Amino acid sequence: MTTRRQRTRMPRAERAAQILDIAEQLFCERGYALATMDELAERAGVSKPVIYDHFASKERLLLTLLARARAELLDATVRSLAGHAEPREALRAALLAFFRFIDDHRASWSALNRESALLSGDAGREVEALRAQQADVIADFLHGGGLAADPATAAAHAQIVIGAGERLALWQEGHPELTAEAATDRMLAVLWHGLGTAAGSGA
Repeated sequence: MTTRRQRTRMPRAERAAQILDIAEQLFCERGYALATMDELAERAGVSKPVIYDHFASKERLLLTLLARARAELLDATVRSLAGHAEPREALRAALLAFFRFIDDHRASWSALNRESALLSGDAGREVEALRAQQADVIADFLHGGGLAADPATAAAHAQIVIGAGERLALWQEGHPELTAEAATDRMLAVLWHGLGTAAGSGA
């Protein structure tokens, strides 16, 4: 009598998460445009139909990765702002959460920035949605914490914070000695002086 080997099936949600993790690494190594579903399937140890059963297309994979990053960064930022009575400490915690998030996703973040100009349609909108999400959280914090005189000023200053954070994170790639903590302190030193002056002057 022949014994039939039972194949262990991975739960659907776990399989989808595994595919996403492998796709993120593949997109980093090859670039989104050059990455293929064939190589993704090979690395994941599944057939291409399994990939397509979870994600209808390579673009859908990218969109899901971006949405996951957006949710993770939002959660980290909101949690970092909670529990700090002093606005300066809350801002430092939010900046540190951002730079630690970049450290944890350095390869994929770098790849995304290299190809961001090439992304269009839903993918491009998802990238902008991530930036807008962070700007909204920072703007609410600035206005609620008395660091901006009105919502319009808070929104403008939030764009400055987001832009400065992205540029410093990009610069950090060539300066690996600059830790997340050091990047946070450098950015806070500049921002806090400027925000405090602007809030005091009502600008």
